[in-house]
Amino acid sequence: MIRKLLDTVRLQFVLVALFITGVAYGNTENETTTHQQAQSHEKAETKKAFDAGKMIIDHIVDAHEWHILTYNDFHLSIPLPVILLDNGKLVSFSSGHFHHGHEAYRGYRLMMEGENEGKIVKVMEDGETIDASAKLPLDFSITKNVLSLFISVLLLCFIFISIGNKYKKNPNSAPRGLQSVLEPIILFVRDDIAIPGLGKKNYARFMPFLLTVFWFIFLNNLMGLIPIFPGGANLTGNVAVTMVLALFTFVITSFNGNKSYWTHIINAPGVPWWLKFPIPLMPIVEIVGLITKPFVLMVRLFANMTAGHIILLGFMSLIFIFGNMNIVAGYGVSIFSIAFGVFMSLLELLVAFIQAYVFSLLSSIYFGMAMEEHAHTEEHTTEH
Repeated sequence: MIRKLLDTVRLQFVLVALFITGVAYGNTENETTTHQQAQSHEKAETKKAFDAGKMIIDHIVDAHEWHILTYNDFHLSIPLPVILLDNGKLVSFSSGHFHHGHEAYRGYRLMMEGENEGKIVKVMEDGETIDASAKLPLDFSITKNVLSLFISVLLLCFIFISIGNKYKKNPNSAPRGLQSVLEPIILFVRDDIAIPGLGKKNYARFMPFLLTVFWFIFLNNLMGLIPIFPGGANLTGNVAVTMVLALFTFVITSFNGNKSYWTHIINAPGVPWWLKFPIPLMPIVEIVGLITKPFVLMVRLFANMTAGHIILLGFMSLIFIFGNMNIVAGYGVSIFSIAFGVFMSLLELLVAFIQAYVFSLLSSIYFGMAMEEHAHTEEHTTEH
């Protein structure tokens, strides 16, 4: 049974990767001459360097480069491919040509502030003035989150394909190595998520999807907690990614809904007629509930993972905030910040598993509700 599940789940990993990837999308300062102007500029740069809010946002949002570290004026980052579709013309180059947003390249510029922050815009010949008459090019770039998605999917495929091959070679032998670690979790998904929500009759049909969603969320949650490459990307904290996962659940639920399921949504038996006509109050309520279920799935995963990163980064930023005021205060606060940071990291390990469990469990329950027979309700209504 485990071998069949592992064989079918490979295709699910590839489909999720392709779909999510498809969804997934100042003027220059004058030189100062006086000593007073130089001092004010230096203070502004120092103040900007210790902007906790900007530091946190930069770490949790997507980017066109994978930032590793910054030391004084040295920035170490991995440039990523920029792929633009501008008026039917395909343009591609490395994001390293933007020099962290300080320079324009081939008539395009990566905006680091303003209403187009994080977007690539067209600029005039001076490289600074935005071409207001031109539309924003369609951005199909390989961003930080997209690269993280590719890495996680390749890692999952490598793990499960290698384990599946071991099961094929030795189908009757006891699991060893990585098999012994992953098999209990696979059985947990089957026995505590799929069977309770779908029943023994229907659970096997949905096991590939439930395993795919569970491992995809769980692995990317864990990778988001690793501060160095290839970790550190907030993939499951990206609302576009969680939206696509929720849409999968919504589509599968809708296509597997039986006649009884749709009857209870459109014309629920046992409900007074005046709640259906002339204003269909109950059908409207049921349809709203139909939409809010995947919406809640999307928001719960996105909000929990993003909030965890923000809290952890907030504790770390306290060191620099107090250190900017007084170096002694900075060292003093660092003790508590690091202690709380370690505690939050351990808590996030638990949250990473819980969020994967909750998303898979609710998906299983929704599938089961869509296929549940309501014969007893219809018989009860007929008797009355």
